[in-house]
Amino acid sequence: MFPVISKLHPPEPPLEPATYGHVAAGFERVQRAFADNFIYRGELGGACCAYYRGEKVVDLWGGVRNRTTGEPWQEDTMVIVYSATKGLAAMTLAIAHSRGWIDYEQPVAYYWPEFAQQGKSAITVRQLLAHQAGLFALDAPITRELVADLDRLADVLARQAPAWPPGERQAYHGITLGFYQGELIRRIDPRHRTLGQFFHDHIAAPLRLDAYIRLPHTVPDVQLATISRPGLMKMLTGFPLRFMWDAYQPHSNIRRALAGSDLPHDRFRVYARELEVPSGGGIANARSIARAYSAFATGDELGLTRQTLELLAAPAVPSAHGFFDECMRGEAKFSLGFMKPSDSIPFGSPSSYGSPGAGGARGFADPELGIGYGYVTSQMGTTLTGDPRDVAIRDALYAVLR
Repeated sequence: MFPVISKLHPPEPPLEPATYGHVAAGFERVQRAFADNFIYRGELGGACCAYYRGEKVVDLWGGVRNRTTGEPWQEDTMVIVYSATKGLAAMTLAIAHSRGWIDYEQPVAYYWPEFAQQGKSAITVRQLLAHQAGLFALDAPITRELVADLDRLADVLARQAPAWPPGERQAYHGITLGFYQGELIRRIDPRHRTLGQFFHDHIAAPLRLDAYIRLPHTVPDVQLATISRPGLMKMLTGFPLRFMWDAYQPHSNIRRALAGSDLPHDRFRVYARELEVPSGGGIANARSIARAYSAFATGDELGLTRQTLELLAAPAVPSAHGFFDECMRGEAKFSLGFMKPSDSIPFGSPSSYGSPGAGGARGFADPELGIGYGYVTSQMGTTLTGDPRDVAIRDALYAVLR
């Protein structure tokens, strides 16, 4: 007797995820890429949006906003976007530049005299915004009490000694950059508003955005997605080994640069309220991020001048040691508070500018094609050079346009 061999059947295709929203005619492949993220790329919940020449052509969302409860991601769901906040913060200084309140080539101390302490008098606004000021960490502990007291925080920032002379090296100012930007805004704004309030008044309110750098108490918890963090094994296999090694060393550059990154989280209300962490505490949905970048990509709104827009689109200026980043241990390009495309972190066209966030979020403007783009997620990924979910959506978008 021969053994009976059962027939092999092809595996059943994965269940089609529940995704919502719409795409304009011709952009269906973007919708397919977004849906495939849930099937093949481990998406939990998220959203993506794209504007093309001022028109919304992609607006999609799906999955769950809370892994524990299984509550669905809704049309108005917002989530923390970590360092994608840096792009929103940089927009405030671009607005100030268009108003004539700040010059990127001036020393920071021109607007903030106390900043000149500890040999910082020659650091320009451009160098600070390009992570070339050597101020990627603070000697003082970054606590919620310190961040909530802006006068005290300004004193701590002014007294901080740089790690090296201005412009010599680049090191990712993971958390500190936003605090320095915030004090600059307070100094140059005739009304002395905080960066979060300035963002709301000059960008979020005029464009009707669901985006906050200072989350108010009035936003209900049910509108907020919680973050699901990756396990240790995924981090070990996803991040470069050198980066992971540095991340676990208490005195490494990247560990010090990210001190305070947990402050935006709140155990009782999902995210902290009335607290500004402009480098990593922004709360937004993809639609609002894309809408803001669309205004910058087209230059038709917000009163941005041609000079400001040309400066934002211009190539990044390297430090004396190039674009090698002493915190991230690799190449990255920054200009005027935004990230610029590079060989290691490509996005958009050469003139594009934006900011990615830890775990996968991203927003950027592509003035060459007139694109404003936003992607957010509740499931943190483990890459530094481009989350596969975000990359798949962007590839589909650009395949349509090009």
